Amino acid sequence: MIIDILTLFPQMFDNFLNESIVKRAQDKNLVKINIHNIRDYSIYNNKQVDDTPYGGGGGMVLMCDPIFKAIDDLKTDDTIVIMMSPQGKKYNQKIAYDLSKNKHIIIICGHYEGFDERILSIVDLELSIGDYVLTGGELPSMIVTDSIVRLIDGVISKESHLNDSFNDNLLDYPTYTKPRVYRNMEVPEVLLSGNHAEIEKYRKEQRIKNTKEKRPDLLEE
Repeated sequence: MIIDILTLFPQMFDNFLNESIVKRAQDKNLVKINIHNIRDYSIYNNKQVDDTPYGGGGGMVLMCDPIFKAIDDLKTDDTIVIMMSPQGKKYNQKIAYDLSKNKHIIIICGHYEGFDERILSIVDLELSIGDYVLTGGELPSMIVTDSIVRLIDGVISKESHLNDSFNDNLLDYPTYTKPRVYRNMEVPEVLLSGNHAEIEKYRKEQRIKNTKEKRPDLLEE
């Protein structure tokens, strides 16, 4: 998979790309993540990529031309183009799974007051990570990228994400490790029994219980 990210602040991605699972996935050549500075596609000497909005109002708006040129330069027949925006469809685990099957993804990080509405004409999917506003799309793009990369075959074991929270609209089951007793809190006896059938039953029950207590809205869905 190839993920191209269009941003005004490429240095924000330095640590993100060079740590943990995202780095290991790149080292294994399971994914290639490229960061592109939108200003590189500006026609102006000062690398301007934004301007004041027609009709007045505060803030600056990303212009069409640099975004269109970037997409023209990077897009292939296998590309899906994503715009990170607070007005987009709310991101979830199902979308992450669907996106992890793509060969090439371009993510546009919105910024400032917004972006010229005409940019949406070349966008396949407008995504939001929640009902709040950030200063830009860089952090959301990292979240989306991380959630996709970990689902690519070979990045982590399938067992590690099959029981992830939000699979089947259920949260994950509680987990424990050594020591067996800590400050009078004990590991549930069933997990020490070696009876895999009973352990699996317990974990399924705990997923339902956990979801009822913490996110009952998921069960309603």
